[in-house]
Amino acid sequence: MQTVRFQLGAAIVFFGLLGNFCPASTRAQLQGDVPPPQQLTNAQTAPKAQPASSIAAPAGKKRLSKDFTLKGDSTWTDTGINVSPGEHVLVTAIGKLRYTDAKDDNGPEGLPRGFKDLLRILPFNAAGRGSLVGRIGDGDVAQPFLIGASHDVVSPISGHLSIGINQSDNDTGEGSYTVHIDVYSADPTSGATLAIAKSVTALPGIDNSLFGRIPRRIADKDGNPGDMVNFMILGPEAVMQRVFSAAGWVKVDADVKGTVLHGLIVSLSKESYLTMPMSQLYLFGRPQDYGWAHAEPISVVASRNHLRLWKAPFTVNGETL
Repeated sequence: MQTVRFQLGAAIVFFGLLGNFCPASTRAQLQGDVPPPQQLTNAQTAPKAQPASSIAAPAGKKRLSKDFTLKGDSTWTDTGINVSPGEHVLVTAIGKLRYTDAKDDNGPEGLPRGFKDLLRILPFNAAGRGSLVGRIGDGDVAQPFLIGASHDVVSPISGHLSIGINQSDNDTGEGSYTVHIDVYSADPTSGATLAIAKSVTALPGIDNSLFGRIPRRIADKDGNPGDMVNFMILGPEAVMQRVFSAAGWVKVDADVKGTVLHGLIVSLSKESYLTMPMSQLYLFGRPQDYGWAHAEPISVVASRNHLRLWKAPFTVNGETL
């Protein structure tokens, strides 16, 4: 049985590994590093996606700058930039794309979501088609985030920074985006700290006597045994919810009545419906307290990654299990 002790930065890494994303193709043209400002001449001035004043510079030291051109037929591009926890990544972008079925061109903020987007599988389904998006870490598990025309993101983990266009491989646009990236070192004076995942061989209170208090199998309503209980989470309940949400998992609807209402609301809002309820199974004499799912629109009906969590009726050294 595995045990996970929650510290926000570390837990995001752990639960990011539970996700299931398909890596997309990578095609882009690297324009090259931007020389430091004092080395630029009028002939050498590097193109900027937006004025520097559009985003306030972080307090940390700028350690690198790069410019890229993303062609309209590309999806994901590995920038070759490795970022560390706590570093600020400032991204600005300009440019236009045009999709054959769109009435107008769109910029890095993407097209407004429409009902057709409910049928599309995009890298980041919460944003419009054609928007500029990013991710940090392995493409199979990293959770994409919206960049748009400009964004300042603080990296929660170490990993490769990738940028891309929010579109599927068989539905690409014409045009390009010019993207400028500045990376600032973590500010040591900010007082903010990010926990780094560490491997431990033991935790106080996690021993055979604890395992003896936990049923080995879950059961259905009639008491028929089901799957084995195969991991534990130790830490605050609110942090657990925040970590799952940050890693792209969604809390499923509790019942069919809630499903109908929620499905109607998100559809009218032109959002993808991913919170289809799962069957109730029992541990500690009651159904699951949380059902979490990770899936793509459309395919959620056929298959999705999911898990159930039960809050133990006891604590471990004062911490929630």
